[in-house]
Amino acid sequence: MKKLVLLPIFIASLFVSCSSDDDQGIIVDPEEPVVAPADYTFTRNNESTVKFGGQTTRIFMAEEIISALKGIDTETQSSIQSMFDHLEGADDFSTPELNASSKSVRSKTAASTDYFSANASEASEIKAMFDNYITNQTSEVFPNSEVLAAPGVAGQIADGSSTRYVSANGLEYNQAFAKGLIGAFVTDQILNNYLSPSVLDGGDNVSNNDSDILDGDNQYTTMEHKWDEGYGYLFGGVPSITVDGQTVNQPNPLSTIGDDDSFLNKYVGKVAGSTSFPTIAQDIFDAFKLGRAAIVAKNYQLRDEQALILKQKISEVIAIRAIYYLQGGKTAVEANDFGGAFHDLSEGYGFLTSLRFTRDTQTGTSIFTKSDVDGYLNDIMSDGPNGLWNVTPQTLDAISEDIASRFDFTVAQVTE
Repeated sequence: MKKLVLLPIFIASLFVSCSSDDDQGIIVDPEEPVVAPADYTFTRNNESTVKFGGQTTRIFMAEEIISALKGIDTETQSSIQSMFDHLEGADDFSTPELNASSKSVRSKTAASTDYFSANASEASEIKAMFDNYITNQTSEVFPNSEVLAAPGVAGQIADGSSTRYVSANGLEYNQAFAKGLIGAFVTDQILNNYLSPSVLDGGDNVSNNDSDILDGDNQYTTMEHKWDEGYGYLFGGVPSITVDGQTVNQPNPLSTIGDDDSFLNKYVGKVAGSTSFPTIAQDIFDAFKLGRAAIVAKNYQLRDEQALILKQKISEVIAIRAIYYLQGGKTAVEANDFGGAFHDLSEGYGFLTSLRFTRDTQTGTSIFTKSDVDGYLNDIMSDGPNGLWNVTPQTLDAISEDIASRFDFTVAQVTE
């Protein structure tokens, strides 16, 4: 998938005023195309139509889970597993609001319509992988937290700035879990669920959106809300603000991009802070805005073109960070800095897992097959009997180059 191929834009088919206020209705004007608002603000009847509280809830839950995976003296397998599986009313989290919620992270892990509605076997396998990370962290790493790690021995190891806790093969399970969720939980829901025509256009969504039929007592149509839910998986951790006495979502979240959660938001910010990809956060935000404006305008072709941009750019973020951590690990391996190497490679391991949830804009399938990802994960652990203790720079380079070959960037650009 070397190029993003967009469908032709038949601009003359539908045009609207540049207002983002749904109250204005649709204005057919052959001189003026759909224009995105300056920020992510859309209203109807003087109320915001942008709601993604469910995404915010799950992001906050996920934050507490990855924190608990480091709770050597405070957490157990049962307590962390209960957080991941959360049932409504269970006292799993630090706030009454999260505990009262019927939502969970598990229910949205490997759960997209496009990839997993007809692939229950792989979905179960992926969920089991996260279950195993929890079990292994609490049964293998926690009991050995005071043991010095060595080949074949779980324990602690310094990386120059922090003490890390690794498995017998050098993997930080908590890092593999967290970075794996970026793909299996966040990216999968955005790219393969909420931006999918099968979800956006499901049921009567198109006719209802065409007729401005709202979703129950809400001020949004179902299609508008589905798009916003995808947006919420990237920006749902951004603190809300108060405008005219109403609590609303931050309309311009790019000012804090990278600081608002530990998942995709964080790494979009990191990639945007690099030399080679400085516009990627703006590109993603602009596509979300214009796609939402296109829904208001009933211009579904333009909507889908913006969805393709998002699928391309977010897939790039996952691949760029996978390469970044593999190359960082390679540098540390060459310096015999095993603590630093294991930390980078554990993050890289999670991002390798996340490659499975990327989206090829031409085929509509993942850029990386299950076989591809399983092969990478096997290769990184198979240079010797003790996993990451034995991984070679050559293996890390080979995986990095193979990932980059599927995009229009190079390994060198990632590491600049």
